[in-house]
Amino acid sequence: MTQKASTPATEGTQLLADSIVDPLNWPLGLKIACLLQVSLLGALGGLNTAIINPAYVPMAKELGISTVHASYQTTIVIALNGLAPFIWLPLANVYGRRPMYLFCTLLGFGTALASAYAKTFSQLLAARAFNGFMPVAFTLGAATVVDLFFLTQRGRALGFFTVTMVNGSHLAPIVGGLVGQYLGWRWCFKMAAIFDGVMFVVIFFCLPETLYVRYPTAAAAAALSEKPRLGVKAYVHRLKLWTRHPDLKLRAGDFVVPSIKMMKYPSVTFPALYYAAQYGFSSILPAVTVTSIFTKFFHWDTLDVGLAYGAALTIGGSLGELCAGMVVDAIVKREKKRLGGRDPEPEVRLRAIWTGEILVPTGLLIYGFCIQYRTVWVAPILGMGIACFGLQVITTTCYTYAIDCYRREGSEVSQVFNFFRQEIGMTFAFYVIRMAERLGYQWTFFFFACMGSILGFAPIVMLMWKGKEIRGRYGQPKNVNQFDTDGEGPNALPK
Repeated sequence: MTQKASTPATEGTQLLADSIVDPLNWPLGLKIACLLQVSLLGALGGLNTAIINPAYVPMAKELGISTVHASYQTTIVIALNGLAPFIWLPLANVYGRRPMYLFCTLLGFGTALASAYAKTFSQLLAARAFNGFMPVAFTLGAATVVDLFFLTQRGRALGFFTVTMVNGSHLAPIVGGLVGQYLGWRWCFKMAAIFDGVMFVVIFFCLPETLYVRYPTAAAAAALSEKPRLGVKAYVHRLKLWTRHPDLKLRAGDFVVPSIKMMKYPSVTFPALYYAAQYGFSSILPAVTVTSIFTKFFHWDTLDVGLAYGAALTIGGSLGELCAGMVVDAIVKREKKRLGGRDPEPEVRLRAIWTGEILVPTGLLIYGFCIQYRTVWVAPILGMGIACFGLQVITTTCYTYAIDCYRREGSEVSQVFNFFRQEIGMTFAFYVIRMAERLGYQWTFFFFACMGSILGFAPIVMLMWKGKEIRGRYGQPKNVNQFDTDGEGPNALPK
């Protein structure tokens, strides 16, 4: 007998499937409420990172640094966003999702306030570094979706989570532009702290624990049998600050190692790298450079920058997710019908990626050429929106494909995606402006389009063609996390 968390591997045969305390069996309304809260936490992580971006100019003037130098405090947050989940995920897999969400939201509140009252750039960098540990939902959110939703529900739930998470950083410039223009750059951080504080209160009372262990030992089963069923008492019971399961033990090897183990699987690493490159070019790159570029070429102020590029990315991302959801669902349903009702292979989902593969480089080229040749401002903004539309198609397709391939390791797969995305994205601020000034913006963005949409896409084509064969060659992961054992690992249960 092996131990499982909220994973679909045993959805059809689980011993406790009739238990109402199992999150998979919760009422749909409660599932949606949890999904909404977790998605908002993901969006809040992006907002904490990017809300200051339109206000680089006034910040730089007050602190006596250049505009490009001012962007480095965002860069350090982006980098740590990719590293922090290596700490939080193993803790969440043992002590529960809820305590990690609560602690990290409270951390975001405190560090956002510290950033607002920083007197020097060094103090600001230190506060922002700790703020980089806040967005635990970037990776834990996908695991929570797997906790809550069956396979037939999971695609749309993951789509909603990803578009909400991504649009957090897209909406941030709109908020930051308004606040920075009229209240000053320090109020951008104060506003983030207010959002963090409100969200902390909401999840403290309204977000129950979704970690659930199936096939427990006799000791754990006895403990679970004493818990009330999902009524008011059971709901309150799942609002505890942390949960301890007798079957789950924290090991030193649970930190970092599980995600590294998942990197050896092509069906995880190649989609993650492709997604990370396209996300960096379409979302992070504008975030860390648009203030410098549009202030120089179009003489925009803080409000103009925030409203224009924030709206372009938000609208593009939202429409892209709407398209991605419909296309992916239609492809899967059509293939399932063709197979006589049998679930299709995960590679079927990759057929939806072509829309993003075409639109992302198109948007990047429009942006780069229009900046270089000084067209009207609406043209490069339109390029941003087109690229972001395509990006959201790529995001939904790559996430759902990789997690569908290795559902038990959903949190580790999500962490691989997050790590590549953040660490690739954090590099742009250091060189893009200088590179564009030497090569020209048109050739710089042409280079980025080729890197993502030719070099990055080639392995995806291989997975479309031979993905099932490759997965069979590598086999299923074993002993990756606390839930995924083969009966021989440290956390294995008696057979």
